[in-house]
Amino acid sequence: MTTRPAHPRLVALWAAVALLSWGSAYPIVRVVMHDIGPVPLAALRYALAAVLSAGWLLYERAPLPRVRDIPRFLACGGIGISLYNVLFNTGEISVSAGASSLLISSSPLMAAIIAVAVMGERLTAWGWAGSLISFAGVVTIAGGEPGGLSFGSGTTLILGAALCSALYTTLQKRLIPTYGAMATTAYVLIVGGLVLLPWLPQALATLPRMSTPNMLGVVQLAVLPAFVGYAAWTWVVGQMGVARAAGLLYLLPPVTLLESFALVHEVPEPRTLLGGLVVMLGVFLANTLGRAPVERMPPGGE
Repeated sequence: MTTRPAHPRLVALWAAVALLSWGSAYPIVRVVMHDIGPVPLAALRYALAAVLSAGWLLYERAPLPRVRDIPRFLACGGIGISLYNVLFNTGEISVSAGASSLLISSSPLMAAIIAVAVMGERLTAWGWAGSLISFAGVVTIAGGEPGGLSFGSGTTLILGAALCSALYTTLQKRLIPTYGAMATTAYVLIVGGLVLLPWLPQALATLPRMSTPNMLGVVQLAVLPAFVGYAAWTWVVGQMGVARAAGLLYLLPPVTLLESFALVHEVPEPRTLLGGLVVMLGVFLANTLGRAPVERMPPGGE
């Protein structure tokens, strides 16, 4: 039976929900970390997200992961959730929300390069040109942030988070056809919460000293970007397809910049904006003109 496509306005609404919820995470993380450290924040946020995910899995009676897929789920949660958020939160101590979103936007390009190195995919000359252009944009943004591209600086930590996101994108590809995008995400969120569990007592000890707005900020981070955002985006991808939906992600940095200005009155430096435009141009070139045609595999190929 063919599923009836949803109305375009409904698709646009849920796409906006995903982008707005994800964009809000950048400035809210910076604000909440005035009361709680970066790693305890990640632990508290994903403990809440894990509870919501477990509730959804029970409600939907989703199948349990097969034993052979457990290592991949562990890698997705450990890298794509736990390590990503530790690096991202720590990096945002010194890097502005707008600059962070622009640096994270290099993640699709990193995923493409990983596919070339590990999965045998090829980039055209346009793809490599886009890579160099994006790197120039990263250097431009980093030059305006404390520490630049020196080891351990906020900029390199954010780029490390972007690499984690790229690895997560690559690792989860084999899970989604078996379990579905939402169930895969739910299990990954649970794994991420479990890996961060050792820091949860420290986070809970911090709660009595947190202001009410920042406590609500933690709840918002768990419910909207981590749970609702993924659910909305999963539905949008199901309606539009992966390729068309991916084009909407180019709207995320501008949305983040606007939300950062509205929520915390953050105004990006001209250098940051210029570097961001260069990064996005490079990613656009690499993801549109940069992919070489994929050769058909013989029957039985995986």
